[in-house]
Amino acid sequence: MSPGSSTGWTCALWCLRLRSAFRTILACSIVYTTTLYGPQPLRQLVAYPAYSYLTTILIVSDGVTLGDSLRGFWHALCACVQVMTLSILSLLLIGPAHFSYFISALAVALCTFVVALPGATHLMAKRIAFGQIVIVYVGTAIHCAEAGELVLMHPIQVALSTMLGASASVMAMLFPNLFFYQKASVAAFLSPYLAYHEVRDMCQKYAENARKRLNFYSDAILSHDSSAALGFILQAQPLAQVGEKLLRSIKHKQEALMWERPKLRNILKPTCMDLGEKLQDIEIPLRGIEIAATSCPSFPAALIKKVQPDALHDMKRRIHDKLEQLERFAPFYILKKKEKSLDESFWPLETIFREDLLAFFFLDCLKLLQENTEAFEECKESYSENESSHGSENQSHGGIKWSWSISCIIPSKTSLLFAVKCSVSLGLAVLLGLLFNEREAYWAGLTIAISFVRGRQATFTIANARAQSTAMGSIYGILCCFIFRKVENLSFLPLLPWLVFTSFLRHSRMYGQAGGISAAVGALLILGRRHYGPPLDFAIARITEAVIGLICFITIEILIYPARAATLAKHKLSLSLGTLQDCIKDVVLFDNQNNQNNMQASIFPKLRQKQKKLKSHVNKLQMFIEEAELEPNFWFIPFYGSCYRKLLRSLSKMWDLSLFMSNKIEFLSVVLQRCEVDSEDLQKPMKCINNDIELFKKNVETSLQCLQELSSKKSLAVHDKHDIELGTSPKANECRGLETEKEEVECILNSFLLHSNEVSDRVGTNTEGEDKKLKSQVIVCLAGLGFCISSLLREVREMEKEFQELVNLENPSSHIIV
Repeated sequence: MSPGSSTGWTCALWCLRLRSAFRTILACSIVYTTTLYGPQPLRQLVAYPAYSYLTTILIVSDGVTLGDSLRGFWHALCACVQVMTLSILSLLLIGPAHFSYFISALAVALCTFVVALPGATHLMAKRIAFGQIVIVYVGTAIHCAEAGELVLMHPIQVALSTMLGASASVMAMLFPNLFFYQKASVAAFLSPYLAYHEVRDMCQKYAENARKRLNFYSDAILSHDSSAALGFILQAQPLAQVGEKLLRSIKHKQEALMWERPKLRNILKPTCMDLGEKLQDIEIPLRGIEIAATSCPSFPAALIKKVQPDALHDMKRRIHDKLEQLERFAPFYILKKKEKSLDESFWPLETIFREDLLAFFFLDCLKLLQENTEAFEECKESYSENESSHGSENQSHGGIKWSWSISCIIPSKTSLLFAVKCSVSLGLAVLLGLLFNEREAYWAGLTIAISFVRGRQATFTIANARAQSTAMGSIYGILCCFIFRKVENLSFLPLLPWLVFTSFLRHSRMYGQAGGISAAVGALLILGRRHYGPPLDFAIARITEAVIGLICFITIEILIYPARAATLAKHKLSLSLGTLQDCIKDVVLFDNQNNQNNMQASIFPKLRQKQKKLKSHVNKLQMFIEEAELEPNFWFIPFYGSCYRKLLRSLSKMWDLSLFMSNKIEFLSVVLQRCEVDSEDLQKPMKCINNDIELFKKNVETSLQCLQELSSKKSLAVHDKHDIELGTSPKANECRGLETEKEEVECILNSFLLHSNEVSDRVGTNTEGEDKKLKSQVIVCLAGLGFCISSLLREVREMEKEFQELVNLENPSSHIIV
C-alpha cells in the first residue's frame, strides 16, 4: 500500500493515534497498579493518585516519544523542586493551623505568581507546578487540624504523586514497539518509540510529498491540455497543505531529539542549521514552482518549447534522486557528492520576451530546488569539521542549558501579564471552590491550572471544550461504575476503549487538546480510584467546581486581554501591510561597484530581517484569524473569516514573491560583478532598470499605504466614508489609480523588459562557455525579477478587490470602490 495514497495516509494516521492510546493505557495502568496494589508504605506516600493520572495525561498528550516523556519528566522534577521549596517555607512561617480559606487562596495566588513570573521556565513545568500548589494549600485548608504532619509530609506526598505520573510516562515510552508500528524491522520492534524514528518517518513523508508536488506542477506546466493541467494543480494543493504540516511537526520534534541523542546538538546547532531550516530551503522553491504553475495563462508555457527536453528531464531526475535519498533517510548523513548544476540548459536563451517570464521563473526555481536538495551533504561536512574543532565547547553546552541570560532573569511584559493572570485566576477559583464545597475544592483550581498559556487563546472555545469533556468523561465513569458495581476489580477495563477514544478526541477540531485531556481525566478520576465516596456525588461536585474554575478563568482572561481576536486580526493585518511596504521599499539595484558592496554589507541583511518580521506578522495574523473564527460575536460586527483568509493568502504569496525578488537582485549583483564588462556600458541600462523599479515601488507602496490606513480603522467602512464614496479622498484616488491605470503598469513592465535585454546584450559578448553561462544567469535573474514585478502588481490588485469585498460585507450600505 502506497503511503502517499488516501488509504495509506488513513492507515498511518490510525497507527499514530492507536500508538498514542497504547502508550497512554500503559502509563495509566502503571499508576493504577501502583496506587491500588502496591506496597502499603508506597501507597501512603503517593496519596494523590488523581494528580498522578493528571500528570501522566499531560506528559503523554504532549508527545508520544521517549524524548517527549524525558522532557516531561524533567519539567515535573523542576515543578516539584519549586513547589516544595515555596510550600515548606510558607507552612513553616505561617503554620498550617492558620490557613483559613482566605489565607490559602492568597498563598495560592502568591506562589503561582512566583512560579509563573520567570520567562525561562517551560510552560509544562508551570502547569504541573500550578496543580501542585492548588493541592498543597487546599489540602492544608481542609486538614488544618493535623498541623504537625502537614509541614513536610503533605508537600512530599504531592511531589511523589507527581513523580509517579512522570515516571509512568517514561516507562510507558520505554516499552518496545510491538503494536501499531509499520516498519518491518526487528530492531525497530524491540526498541522504544524514539523521536528520531518519528522525525525520520516525517522526513521520508515530506520527501515523498515534495517529489509528488514537483511532478504535479511540472506536468501542469508542460501539459498541452488546459483541463489536465488544472487537474494536476488541484491534486497538488492538498499535498502543499500536508507538506506545511509535516514541516511544523518536524520543527516541533527537534527538541525531543535533543533529549534522546545529545550528540545531535552538534548537528542541529546554528553553524550547520537545524533540520527544519534545511527542509524549509526545499519548501521555498517548491512554493515558487507552485506560483508559476497557478499563474500560467496557457499550457504549455511558451519558453518550455525552446528548452532542451533532455535538460529538463535530467534536472528533474537529479532532484528526484536527492529526494528519494532523503526518503531512505539520512537527514543528518547524506553521502552522495554534489553534482554539477545544469546551467547549460539555459545557455541557448538570449532574449527575454514577456510571455517567457513565467517559464524563466519556473526553470530558475527548479535549479534552486536542485541546489538546495544537494545542500544536505554540506550540512554533514560542516558537522564533521565542527565536531573536531569544537568538541570541548559542545561538552560544556551539552545536556540542559544551565546558563540564563539577563533577558531570562528580568521578566518581560508578557511574563508579567501571564503571572498576574494565573495568580488571580487560581486564587479566586480556590477561594470560591472552598466556599462552595470544601471537600472537592481541589477541582476548581486543578481544572484551570492546566489550561493556561502565554499570551492569548480562544478563551470561550477552550472553556467550552473543557466543560463538555469533563461532563462527558464523568458521565462515562458513572455509567461504567454502575455496570461493574459487583466486580469492582474490573472497573479499569472500560477505561481502555475510552482512552483510545480520547486519543482521537485530542486531535479533533471540535474539542482539541484541552477537550481530550479533560475527557480522559474525567473518567480516570472515577474508574481509576477508590474510596472517594459515591461516584455520582463526586461527579456532580467535581463538575460544579470545574464550572466555578472556568468562570474565574474566563473572567480574568477577558480582563487581562480585553481586545477581541477580530480587532487584533485587523491590527496585525495593518502591521503586515506596513512591513510589506518596508520590504518593497528596500528593493534597490546597484549602479556601481561601491554601491554594490554597500548593498551586500548592509541592505541585504536588513532586508532579510524585515522579511522575517513580515513572516512573523503573517503567522500571528493566521493565529488571530483562527481564534476570531472560534470566538462568539455577541453584539459586535461579525468576523468575516473567509475574507481575512483570502487576504492572508495574498500576504503569504507576496511574502514569497518579495523573498524571490530580493534573491534575484542579490544574485544579479554577484553575477554582474564577475562580468568583464566596462561599468559605463552597464551604467545607462542599469539606471533605466532602477527607474523602472522605482516606478513599480511607487505604485505598489501607494496602494499598500491606502490599504494599511483602511485596515487600521475600527471599522473599514467608517472613516471618510462620504469622501471615499464621492471619490474626493486623495487616498481613494491613489488606490483607484493602480486599478484603472493598467496602461501605466504595462508601460513599466515593457520598459523593464527592454532595458533588461539591453543589459543582457552587453554581457557575454564572447562565444566562450563561461561568458555564455554568465549571460544565461543574467537573463534568468532579470526574467525572474520581471515575473516577480508583474506577479506583485497583480496580487496587489487582487488584494484591493478582497478589501472591497470585506468593506461591503462589514457595511452593506457603503459600496466603496478601491
